[in-house]
Amino acid sequence: MSGAVDLSSLKQPPAGASGAGGGGDYAVSEADFETKVLRRSTQVPVVVALYSQRSPGSVELVRTLERLVQEGAGAWDLATVEAEANMRIAQAFGVKGIPTVIAVAGGRPLADFEGAQPEPQVRQWLSAVVEAVGGQLEGGEQSPPSEDPRFTAAEAALEHGDLAGAEAAYEAIIAAEPGNEEAKSALRQLRFLSRAQAVSDSAIATADADPANVDAALDAADVEMLSQQPEASFDRLIAVIKKTAGDDRTKARTRLLELFELFDPAEPFVVAARRKLAAALY
Repeated sequence: MSGAVDLSSLKQPPAGASGAGGGGDYAVSEADFETKVLRRSTQVPVVVALYSQRSPGSVELVRTLERLVQEGAGAWDLATVEAEANMRIAQAFGVKGIPTVIAVAGGRPLADFEGAQPEPQVRQWLSAVVEAVGGQLEGGEQSPPSEDPRFTAAEAALEHGDLAGAEAAYEAIIAAEPGNEEAKSALRQLRFLSRAQAVSDSAIATADADPANVDAALDAADVEMLSQQPEASFDRLIAVIKKTAGDDRTKARTRLLELFELFDPAEPFVVAARRKLAAALY
Protein backbone atom coordinates (compact mmCIF):
# COMPACT_ATOMS: atom_id res chain seq x y z
CA MET A 1 0.00 0.00 0.00
CA SER A 2 3.04 2.24 0.34
CA GLY A 3 2.59 5.47 -1.62
CA ALA A 4 -0.64 4.23 -3.20
CA VAL A 5 -2.97 6.45 -1.13
CA ASP A 6 -2.95 10.24 -0.96
CA LEU A 7 -3.85 11.40 2.56
CA SER A 8 -3.27 15.10 1.90
CA SER A 9 -7.02 15.76 1.84
CA LEU A 10 -7.15 14.85 5.53
CA LYS A 11 -4.51 17.32 6.67
CA GLN A 12 -7.28 19.81 7.37
CA PRO A 13 -10.70 18.75 8.67
CA PRO A 14 -13.78 19.90 6.76
CA ALA A 15 -15.49 23.06 7.97
CA GLY A 16 -17.58 22.38 11.02
CA ALA A 17 -16.09 18.91 11.61
CA SER A 18 -16.84 17.53 15.02
CA GLY A 19 -14.92 15.10 17.14
CA ALA A 20 -17.35 12.27 16.49
CA GLY A 21 -15.60 8.97 16.07
CA GLY A 22 -16.24 6.74 19.02
CA GLY A 23 -14.98 6.71 22.56
CA GLY A 24 -11.74 5.51 24.08
CA ASP A 25 -8.21 6.82 24.43
CA TYR A 26 -7.32 5.83 20.85
CA ALA A 27 -10.41 7.22 19.09
CA VAL A 28 -9.64 9.47 16.11
CA SER A 29 -11.99 11.57 13.99
CA GLU A 30 -11.61 13.79 10.93
CA ALA A 31 -11.02 16.74 13.25
CA ASP A 32 -7.86 15.32 14.84
CA PHE A 33 -6.67 12.91 12.12
CA GLU A 34 -3.79 15.18 11.08
CA THR A 35 -2.44 15.47 14.62
CA LYS A 36 -3.02 11.94 15.88
CA VAL A 37 -2.18 10.05 12.69
CA LEU A 38 -0.23 12.06 10.11
CA ARG A 39 2.00 14.00 12.51
CA ARG A 40 2.31 11.18 15.00
CA SER A 41 3.36 8.81 12.19
CA THR A 42 6.54 10.84 11.69
CA GLN A 43 7.64 9.50 15.10
CA VAL A 44 6.29 5.94 15.19
CA PRO A 45 4.05 3.92 12.88
CA VAL A 46 0.37 4.51 13.58
CA VAL A 47 -2.03 1.61 13.09
CA VAL A 48 -5.38 2.95 11.91
CA ALA A 49 -8.28 0.58 12.61
CA LEU A 50 -11.51 1.41 10.78
CA TYR A 51 -14.41 -0.39 12.40
CA SER A 52 -18.17 -0.33 12.95
CA GLN A 53 -20.11 -0.71 16.18
CA ARG A 54 -22.52 -2.86 14.18
CA SER A 55 -19.77 -5.37 13.39
CA PRO A 56 -18.92 -7.53 16.42
CA GLY A 57 -15.85 -8.87 14.63
CA SER A 58 -14.43 -5.42 14.03
CA VAL A 59 -15.14 -4.34 17.61
CA GLU A 60 -13.30 -7.41 18.88
CA LEU A 61 -10.34 -6.63 16.59
CA VAL A 62 -10.17 -3.10 17.99
CA ARG A 63 -10.11 -4.52 21.53
CA THR A 64 -7.26 -6.81 20.54
CA LEU A 65 -5.29 -3.90 19.07
CA GLU A 66 -5.92 -1.79 22.18
CA ARG A 67 -4.43 -4.56 24.29
CA LEU A 68 -1.47 -5.09 21.97
CA VAL A 69 -0.56 -1.41 21.73
CA GLN A 70 -0.19 -1.33 25.49
CA GLU A 71 2.21 -4.25 25.23
CA GLY A 72 4.11 -2.51 22.41
CA ALA A 73 6.02 -0.18 24.73
CA GLY A 74 5.68 2.77 22.37
CA ALA A 75 6.99 1.00 19.26
CA TRP A 76 3.74 1.89 17.49
CA ASP A 77 0.57 3.83 18.16
CA LEU A 78 -3.09 3.11 17.55
CA ALA A 79 -5.90 5.18 16.03
CA THR A 80 -9.41 3.70 16.08
CA VAL A 81 -11.83 5.23 13.58
CA GLU A 82 -15.56 4.54 13.53
CA ALA A 83 -16.12 4.39 9.77
CA GLU A 84 -19.76 5.54 9.61
CA ALA A 85 -18.97 8.75 11.48
CA ASN A 86 -15.80 9.47 9.51
CA MET A 87 -16.51 8.62 5.91
CA ARG A 88 -13.82 10.94 4.52
CA ILE A 89 -11.16 8.90 6.29
CA ALA A 90 -12.58 5.63 4.97
CA GLN A 91 -12.79 7.09 1.45
CA ALA A 92 -9.23 8.44 1.59
CA PHE A 93 -7.94 4.93 2.34
CA GLY A 94 -10.20 3.34 -0.30
CA VAL A 95 -11.74 1.08 2.32
CA LYS A 96 -13.95 -1.63 0.81
CA GLY A 97 -14.77 -3.66 3.89
CA ILE A 98 -14.94 -3.38 7.67
CA PRO A 99 -12.78 -3.88 9.58
CA THR A 100 -9.77 -2.56 7.69
CA VAL A 101 -6.43 -1.92 9.37
CA ILE A 102 -3.76 0.31 7.83
CA ALA A 103 -0.27 1.09 9.13
CA VAL A 104 0.78 4.69 8.43
CA ALA A 105 4.44 5.73 8.66
CA GLY A 106 5.95 9.07 7.71
CA GLY A 107 2.50 10.29 6.67
CA ARG A 108 2.03 7.48 4.13
CA PRO A 109 0.25 4.11 4.21
CA LEU A 110 2.78 1.31 4.61
CA ALA A 111 0.75 -1.91 4.85
CA ASP A 112 -2.81 -3.04 5.44
CA PHE A 113 -5.17 -5.96 5.93
CA GLU A 114 -8.93 -6.38 5.74
CA GLY A 115 -11.23 -8.48 7.88
CA ALA A 116 -11.04 -9.86 11.39
CA GLN A 117 -7.81 -11.81 11.99
CA PRO A 118 -6.71 -14.14 14.79
CA GLU A 119 -4.44 -12.55 17.37
CA PRO A 120 -1.26 -14.48 16.39
CA GLN A 121 -1.61 -13.23 12.80
CA VAL A 122 -2.18 -9.66 13.99
CA ARG A 123 0.94 -9.88 16.18
CA GLN A 124 2.99 -11.13 13.22
CA TRP A 125 1.71 -8.29 11.02
CA LEU A 126 2.52 -5.69 13.67
CA SER A 127 6.03 -7.09 14.09
CA ALA A 128 6.58 -6.83 10.33
CA VAL A 129 5.41 -3.19 10.34
CA VAL A 130 7.69 -2.20 13.21
CA GLU A 131 10.63 -4.03 11.63
CA ALA A 132 10.00 -2.40 8.26
CA VAL A 133 10.17 1.09 9.77
CA GLY A 134 13.32 0.11 11.60
CA GLY A 135 13.57 3.14 13.88
CA GLN A 136 13.84 5.57 10.96
CA LEU A 137 10.97 7.75 12.13
CA GLU A 138 12.01 8.76 15.64
CA GLY A 139 10.88 12.37 15.61
CA GLY A 140 11.78 12.80 11.94
CA GLU A 141 9.95 15.31 9.77
CA GLN A 142 7.88 13.27 7.31
CA SER A 143 10.63 10.65 7.11
CA PRO A 144 9.76 8.01 4.53
CA PRO A 145 9.16 4.50 5.88
CA SER A 146 11.56 1.75 4.98
CA GLU A 147 10.63 -0.85 2.44
CA ASP A 148 7.21 -2.46 2.44
CA PRO A 149 7.54 -5.82 4.24
CA ARG A 150 5.91 -7.53 1.25
CA PHE A 151 8.77 -6.30 -0.96
CA THR A 152 11.24 -7.41 1.70
CA ALA A 153 9.80 -10.93 1.50
CA ALA A 154 10.01 -10.93 -2.30
CA GLU A 155 13.62 -9.77 -2.25
CA ALA A 156 14.51 -12.34 0.39
CA ALA A 157 13.15 -15.07 -1.89
CA LEU A 158 15.19 -13.65 -4.75
CA GLU A 159 18.36 -13.61 -2.66
CA HIS A 160 17.84 -17.32 -1.92
CA GLY A 161 17.45 -18.08 -5.61
CA ASP A 162 13.73 -18.72 -5.30
CA LEU A 163 12.66 -16.92 -8.49
CA ALA A 164 9.22 -18.54 -8.49
CA GLY A 165 8.61 -17.46 -4.90
CA ALA A 166 9.70 -13.90 -5.63
CA GLU A 167 7.49 -13.78 -8.71
CA ALA A 168 4.51 -15.01 -6.70
CA ALA A 169 5.16 -12.36 -4.04
CA TYR A 170 5.19 -9.53 -6.59
CA GLU A 171 2.08 -10.92 -8.28
CA ALA A 172 0.29 -10.91 -4.92
CA ILE A 173 1.17 -7.23 -4.39
CA ILE A 174 -0.15 -6.34 -7.85
CA ALA A 175 -3.33 -8.35 -7.29
CA ALA A 176 -3.98 -6.32 -4.14
CA GLU A 177 -2.81 -3.02 -5.67
CA PRO A 178 -3.15 -3.02 -9.47
CA GLY A 179 -1.59 0.43 -9.64
CA ASN A 180 1.59 -0.44 -7.74
CA GLU A 181 4.24 0.55 -10.31
CA GLU A 182 7.14 -0.52 -8.12
CA ALA A 183 5.84 -4.09 -7.98
CA LYS A 184 5.10 -4.09 -11.72
CA SER A 185 8.62 -2.93 -12.53
CA ALA A 186 10.16 -5.51 -10.21
CA LEU A 187 8.05 -8.26 -11.77
CA ARG A 188 9.11 -7.25 -15.30
CA GLN A 189 12.77 -7.32 -14.28
CA LEU A 190 12.35 -10.69 -12.59
CA ARG A 191 10.57 -12.29 -15.54
CA PHE A 192 13.26 -11.04 -17.89
CA LEU A 193 15.97 -12.40 -15.61
CA SER A 194 14.28 -15.81 -15.38
CA ARG A 195 13.93 -16.01 -19.16
CA ALA A 196 17.39 -14.71 -20.04
CA GLN A 197 19.22 -16.94 -17.58
CA ALA A 198 17.69 -19.99 -19.28
CA VAL A 199 19.13 -19.03 -22.69
CA SER A 200 22.30 -20.76 -23.92
CA ASP A 201 25.52 -18.76 -24.03
CA SER A 202 25.78 -19.70 -27.69
CA ALA A 203 22.55 -17.87 -28.58
CA ILE A 204 24.31 -14.94 -30.24
CA ALA A 205 26.45 -17.20 -32.42
CA THR A 206 23.38 -19.24 -33.34
CA ALA A 207 21.41 -16.14 -34.34
CA ASP A 208 24.29 -14.70 -36.36
CA ALA A 209 24.68 -17.97 -38.24
CA ASP A 210 20.96 -18.13 -39.10
CA PRO A 211 19.61 -14.58 -39.64
CA ALA A 212 16.19 -15.90 -40.68
CA ASN A 213 15.62 -17.63 -37.33
CA VAL A 214 13.42 -15.19 -35.40
CA ASP A 215 13.37 -17.23 -32.18
CA ALA A 216 17.17 -17.35 -32.21
CA ALA A 217 17.25 -13.56 -32.60
CA LEU A 218 14.96 -13.14 -29.59
CA ASP A 219 17.23 -15.34 -27.48
CA ALA A 220 20.32 -13.46 -28.65
CA ALA A 221 18.71 -10.13 -27.78
CA ASP A 222 18.04 -11.40 -24.25
CA VAL A 223 21.66 -12.50 -23.85
CA GLU A 224 22.88 -9.09 -25.03
CA MET A 225 20.56 -7.34 -22.61
CA LEU A 226 21.69 -9.57 -19.77
CA SER A 227 25.27 -8.66 -20.70
CA GLN A 228 24.36 -4.96 -20.32
CA GLN A 229 24.38 -4.25 -24.04
CA PRO A 230 20.91 -2.71 -24.47
CA GLU A 231 21.73 -0.87 -27.70
CA ALA A 232 22.93 -4.10 -29.36
CA SER A 233 19.85 -5.93 -28.11
CA PHE A 234 17.49 -3.25 -29.45
CA ASP A 235 19.28 -3.02 -32.81
CA ARG A 236 19.10 -6.79 -33.30
CA LEU A 237 15.33 -6.83 -32.81
CA ILE A 238 14.78 -3.74 -34.95
CA ALA A 239 16.72 -5.45 -37.76
CA VAL A 240 14.35 -8.43 -37.46
CA ILE A 241 11.32 -6.13 -37.58
CA LYS A 242 12.62 -4.46 -40.75
CA LYS A 243 12.90 -7.70 -42.70
CA THR A 244 9.89 -9.64 -41.43
CA ALA A 245 6.10 -9.40 -41.58
CA GLY A 246 3.05 -10.95 -39.96
CA ASP A 247 3.51 -13.07 -36.85
CA ASP A 248 7.31 -12.91 -36.94
CA ARG A 249 7.28 -9.11 -36.97
CA THR A 250 4.69 -9.01 -34.17
CA LYS A 251 6.77 -11.40 -32.08
CA ALA A 252 9.94 -9.30 -32.47
CA ARG A 253 8.10 -6.03 -31.83
CA THR A 254 6.43 -7.42 -28.69
CA ARG A 255 9.79 -8.57 -27.29
CA LEU A 256 11.36 -5.18 -28.08
CA LEU A 257 8.60 -3.32 -26.23
CA GLU A 258 9.05 -5.63 -23.24
CA LEU A 259 12.76 -4.78 -23.16
CA PHE A 260 12.00 -1.06 -23.39
CA GLU A 261 9.94 -1.38 -20.21
CA LEU A 262 13.03 -2.46 -18.26
CA PHE A 263 14.31 1.13 -18.45
CA ASP A 264 13.25 4.67 -17.75
CA PRO A 265 11.53 5.77 -20.99
CA ALA A 266 13.61 8.98 -20.92
CA GLU A 267 16.91 7.08 -21.26
CA PRO A 268 18.62 8.41 -24.42
CA PHE A 269 19.26 4.93 -25.84
CA VAL A 270 15.59 4.02 -25.33
CA VAL A 271 14.43 7.21 -27.05
CA ALA A 272 16.81 6.52 -29.97
CA ALA A 273 15.63 2.92 -30.28
CA ARG A 274 11.98 3.98 -30.31
CA ARG A 275 12.74 6.30 -33.22
CA LYS A 276 14.42 3.46 -35.08
CA LEU A 277 11.43 1.24 -34.37
CA ALA A 278 9.04 3.87 -35.78
CA ALA A 279 11.16 4.11 -38.92
CA ALA A 280 11.26 0.31 -39.27
CA LEU A 281 7.48 0.05 -38.96
CA TYR A 282 6.49 2.93 -41.21
